[in-house]
Amino acid sequence: MERDEKCCQERKKERGDTEYRDLIHRLNRIEGQIRGIRGMVERDVYCTDILVQVSAVNAALNSFNKVLLTSHIKTCVTRDIKEGKEETVDELVRLLQKLMR
Repeated sequence: MERDEKCCQERKKERGDTEYRDLIHRLNRIEGQIRGIRGMVERDVYCTDILVQVSAVNAALNSFNKVLLTSHIKTCVTRDIKEGKEETVDELVRLLQKLMR
């Protein structure tokens, strides 16, 4: 396979209704928190109050990552290992290294 073909391939994961709804719900909540922070900046709210809200968004994003990573390991990674695709383990290690920066 040529480099351009590999580069443009889309990898997808079909999610069940429950997982999809949970992820979207979390993202909608985070989006609302971000809009709230923007409003705080626009209203000249005191710095520490904004920083507390930013911390809450960071915690929500970390929680989102944990849920998504758990699902990825239990589904995609497990399936690939069972199918003998050992490169998936290397991909997971690289991902974890990026997440732990």
